[in-house]
Amino acid sequence: MDIQNAQLQVDNWIKTHGVRYFNELTNMAQLTEEVGEVARIIARRYGEQSEKESDKNKDLGEELADVVFVVLCLANQTGINLQEAFDKKMDLKSTRDKDRHKNNDKLK
Repeated sequence: MDIQNAQLQVDNWIKTHGVRYFNELTNMAQLTEEVGEVARIIARRYGEQSEKESDKNKDLGEELADVVFVVLCLANQTGINLQEAFDKKMDLKSTRDKDRHKNNDKLK
């Protein structure tokens, strides 16, 4: 599925099940909360913190999908075509940054 179709799918879900979008500030807070849940899993599962028993069954993929969902909500409600924005960003990174990481001695 491409990003544009994902935006449409989220918009349809909101209109069918969600009544309306939360306002932008609420969605920003929601995004922060979801990113925090991803950070907690990463820090404990892949970082140096010990993983609590209650966190061992948390699904990182599901938490990442929560982040994507809220990002798509924010894009929809602010009139952003995220597919176009992403494509533009990839073009920029492919031209401006094409050799940047290859020339970074820290990555060798």
